[in-house]
Amino acid sequence: MKYMKTEKVIRHDVLERIKKIPIVDTLGFDFIEMDNGKCEAIVKHQKKYDGIYESFHGGLLMTVADSISAFALLTLAGAEAAITTTDMNIRFLAACRTDVRAIARVIKHGRTLAPIAIDLYDMNDLHVAVAQVNYIILDK
Repeated sequence: MKYMKTEKVIRHDVLERIKKIPIVDTLGFDFIEMDNGKCEAIVKHQKKYDGIYESFHGGLLMTVADSISAFALLTLAGAEAAITTTDMNIRFLAACRTDVRAIARVIKHGRTLAPIAIDLYDMNDLHVAVAQVNYIILDK
Protein backbone atom coordinates (compact mmCIF):
# COMPACT_ATOMS: atom_id res chain seq x y z
CA MET A 1 0.00 0.00 0.00
CA LYS A 2 1.54 3.30 -1.07
CA TYR A 3 1.70 6.18 1.39
CA MET A 4 -0.86 8.90 0.75
CA LYS A 5 -0.52 12.44 2.07
CA THR A 6 -3.21 13.64 4.44
CA GLU A 7 -4.14 17.06 5.76
CA LYS A 8 -1.18 18.67 7.48
CA VAL A 9 -1.24 19.37 11.24
CA ILE A 10 1.77 21.57 11.99
CA ARG A 11 2.93 23.46 15.07
CA HIS A 12 3.88 26.73 13.39
CA ASP A 13 6.03 28.01 16.28
CA VAL A 14 8.22 24.90 15.99
CA LEU A 15 8.23 25.14 12.18
CA GLU A 16 9.45 28.75 12.34
CA ARG A 17 12.38 27.71 14.55
CA ILE A 18 13.45 24.74 12.47
CA LYS A 19 13.22 26.60 9.16
CA LYS A 20 16.37 28.42 10.37
CA ILE A 21 18.33 25.12 10.62
CA PRO A 22 20.41 24.68 7.42
CA ILE A 23 20.10 20.86 7.27
CA VAL A 24 16.30 21.17 6.93
CA ASP A 25 16.71 23.03 3.65
CA THR A 26 19.73 20.99 2.51
CA LEU A 27 17.92 17.67 2.85
CA GLY A 28 14.56 19.01 1.69
CA PHE A 29 12.21 18.15 4.56
CA ASP A 30 8.49 18.32 3.69
CA PHE A 31 6.53 18.23 6.94
CA ILE A 32 3.32 16.20 7.15
CA GLU A 33 2.59 16.39 10.88
CA MET A 34 4.24 18.11 13.83
CA ASP A 35 2.37 18.21 17.14
CA ASN A 36 1.86 16.45 20.48
CA GLY A 37 5.23 14.68 20.57
CA LYS A 38 5.09 13.47 16.98
CA CYS A 39 6.75 14.62 13.79
CA GLU A 40 6.33 13.12 10.35
CA ALA A 41 8.08 14.31 7.23
CA ILE A 42 9.19 13.23 3.80
CA VAL A 43 12.83 13.83 2.92
CA LYS A 44 13.84 13.91 -0.71
CA HIS A 45 16.17 11.27 -2.10
CA GLN A 46 18.96 13.14 -3.87
CA LYS A 47 21.28 10.91 -5.89
CA LYS A 48 24.21 13.26 -5.21
CA TYR A 49 24.06 12.02 -1.59
CA ASP A 50 23.82 8.28 -2.37
CA GLY A 51 25.97 5.70 -0.63
CA ILE A 52 27.89 2.95 -2.41
CA TYR A 53 24.72 0.94 -3.14
CA GLU A 54 22.98 3.70 -5.12
CA SER A 55 20.55 4.27 -2.28
CA PHE A 56 19.89 6.87 0.42
CA HIS A 57 23.17 7.08 2.37
CA GLY A 58 22.87 5.48 5.82
CA GLY A 59 24.57 8.40 7.52
CA LEU A 60 21.99 10.74 6.04
CA LEU A 61 19.16 8.46 7.17
CA MET A 62 20.66 8.75 10.65
CA THR A 63 20.74 12.54 10.26
CA VAL A 64 17.07 12.47 9.25
CA ALA A 65 16.26 10.36 12.35
CA ASP A 66 18.19 12.72 14.64
CA SER A 67 16.63 15.83 13.15
CA ILE A 68 13.04 14.62 13.13
CA SER A 69 13.45 13.49 16.75
CA ALA A 70 14.37 17.01 17.79
CA PHE A 71 11.36 18.43 15.98
CA ALA A 72 9.00 15.98 17.71
CA LEU A 73 10.49 16.88 21.10
CA LEU A 74 10.15 20.62 20.47
CA THR A 75 6.38 20.17 20.16
CA LEU A 76 6.38 19.18 23.85
CA ALA A 77 9.38 21.05 25.30
CA GLY A 78 8.56 24.31 23.50
CA ALA A 79 9.78 25.77 20.23
CA GLU A 80 12.66 27.62 21.90
CA ALA A 81 13.76 24.80 24.22
CA ALA A 82 17.49 24.13 24.46
CA ILE A 83 17.94 20.45 23.58
CA THR A 84 20.75 18.27 22.30
CA THR A 85 21.32 14.63 21.37
CA THR A 86 22.97 12.48 24.04
CA ASP A 87 23.06 9.21 22.08
CA MET A 88 21.39 7.43 19.21
CA ASN A 89 21.23 4.13 17.40
CA ILE A 90 19.80 2.94 14.12
CA ARG A 91 19.09 -0.43 12.61
CA PHE A 92 18.98 -0.53 8.82
CA LEU A 93 16.40 -2.99 7.48
CA ALA A 94 16.50 -2.39 3.71
CA ALA A 95 18.00 -0.08 1.11
CA CYS A 96 16.03 3.11 0.53
CA ARG A 97 15.98 4.06 -3.16
CA THR A 98 13.17 6.62 -2.97
CA ASP A 99 12.33 9.61 -0.81
CA VAL A 100 12.11 8.58 2.84
CA ARG A 101 9.12 9.06 5.16
CA ALA A 102 10.27 9.56 8.73
CA ILE A 103 7.99 9.31 11.75
CA ALA A 104 9.26 10.28 15.22
CA ARG A 105 7.32 9.76 18.45
CA VAL A 106 8.47 10.93 21.86
CA ILE A 107 8.51 7.89 24.14
CA LYS A 108 8.80 9.92 27.35
CA HIS A 109 9.17 13.64 27.89
CA GLY A 110 11.09 13.68 31.16
CA ARG A 111 12.40 16.66 33.10
CA THR A 112 15.88 16.27 31.60
CA LEU A 113 15.84 13.27 29.24
CA ALA A 114 13.58 12.35 26.37
CA PRO A 115 13.89 9.10 24.39
CA ILE A 116 12.33 9.20 20.92
CA ALA A 117 11.44 6.31 18.56
CA ILE A 118 11.79 6.75 14.81
CA ASP A 119 10.55 4.64 11.92
CA LEU A 120 11.80 5.25 8.38
CA TYR A 121 9.91 4.04 5.29
CA ASP A 122 10.50 4.32 1.58
CA MET A 123 7.68 5.65 -0.59
CA ASN A 124 6.45 2.10 -1.23
CA ASP A 125 5.92 1.65 2.55
CA LEU A 126 8.97 -0.60 2.90
CA HIS A 127 10.31 -0.27 6.45
CA VAL A 128 13.94 0.73 5.80
CA ALA A 129 15.17 1.57 9.32
CA VAL A 130 14.28 1.91 12.99
CA ALA A 131 16.10 4.25 15.33
CA GLN A 132 16.05 5.62 18.84
CA VAL A 133 17.47 8.98 19.81
CA ASN A 134 17.84 10.32 23.35
CA TYR A 135 17.80 14.04 23.96
CA ILE A 136 18.72 16.06 27.00
CA ILE A 137 16.75 19.17 27.83
CA LEU A 138 19.22 21.85 28.90
CA ASP A 139 18.73 24.88 31.10
CA LYS A 140 19.13 28.04 29.08
